[in-house]
Amino acid sequence: MRTAIDRLRDADAPPPDATPALRALWHEVHGDWHAAHALVEEPADTEECLLHAFLHRAEGDLANASYWYRRAQVPLRRDSLDAERAALAERLLG
Repeated sequence: MRTAIDRLRDADAPPPDATPALRALWHEVHGDWHAAHALVEEPADTEECLLHAFLHRAEGDLANASYWYRRAQVPLRRDSLDAERAALAERLLG
């Protein structure tokens, strides 16, 4: 059974009805951190805050990531980036 992250990796483009957070994750999965960040630079909801936090954690900016996790009202993630990426994909794709 293919996971949500596998479906994102295999997709040539984000789903047509993708939210900004899901589009951002698609770009991150495909190696475009800057495009991902641009989509969630001014987060409007919890999912966008989570993506923003993840992106800053991935780049090693834990202070900035911590701020965005607080905005999303979740603790700073301490698991692997791969685990967080997979969890985000599951959350956003269902």
